[in-house]
Amino acid sequence: MEDQEMHVKVKRVTDKFTESMYVLANEPSVALYRLQEHVRRSLPELVQHKTDMQSWEEQSQGAIYTVEYACSAVKSMTNSSLYFKSIEGLLRQAISMKEQISNTQGRSMHDATLSPSPHAVPPHPHATSS
Repeated sequence: MEDQEMHVKVKRVTDKFTESMYVLANEPSVALYRLQEHVRRSLPELVQHKTDMQSWEEQSQGAIYTVEYACSAVKSMTNSSLYFKSIEGLLRQAISMKEQISNTQGRSMHDATLSPSPHAVPPHPHATSS
């Protein structure tokens, strides 16, 4: 009976040992399978995130360029105040000269109506007025 009991114990130990060897031999395969399964499930989402990030980066770069360009334009506008003051002065001079010319022409027209010029040609008697 001891032989049979010993035989059962040996069988149980060898079965456990075989099972342990089988698990140890297959454990890396199972781990790699689980890893592959995880990558297959999560990769499309990661690719979409990467694509979104690249799109946002391009939009951000465009916005940064626009802001830098606007800042440069504003700086150049502040530097151009000197030119605007010069233009304002030139416009004032032009208006003043225009007023002087108008006043001079107005006086000469007024003088011409008061005293006809000796060189003025009298109107032709047969001319029709329109």
